[in-house]
Amino acid sequence: MTTTEPTEPSSGGPPQGSGFDFNQPTVIALLYLLSFATGISGLIGIVLAHVWRGDNREAWADSHFGYLIRTFWFGLIASLIAGLLSFVLIGFLLFPVIAVWAGVRSVLSLVKAQKREPMPDPATLLF
Repeated sequence: MTTTEPTEPSSGGPPQGSGFDFNQPTVIALLYLLSFATGISGLIGIVLAHVWRGDNREAWADSHFGYLIRTFWFGLIASLIAGLLSFVLIGFLLFPVIAVWAGVRSVLSLVKAQKREPMPDPATLLF
């Protein structure tokens, strides 16, 4: 007769038995991605990012907060510049580039947050 001992959940990954971990960086990244459809959820995401950053106790998540906060603010600034440049038509070409940039950064953060891994370089403007 074999007995099974209860196993402790690992602290390095998502909780055992669940397919998706709704940790704080994941929620923010999902709100950013949802803003492509709603247009407003990104504002909720940036507020949560700033609030949760102060409450955070995990080092891996702190890198995500910095990364996602930079994604929002630089995306907003770039969109405002593209809006001004749309008067000379080049701005219309910049909007899709900004959308892809923000989308890729949000997805990268989402994937890393699911693994509870830190962002390699949260201060970068690239990926």
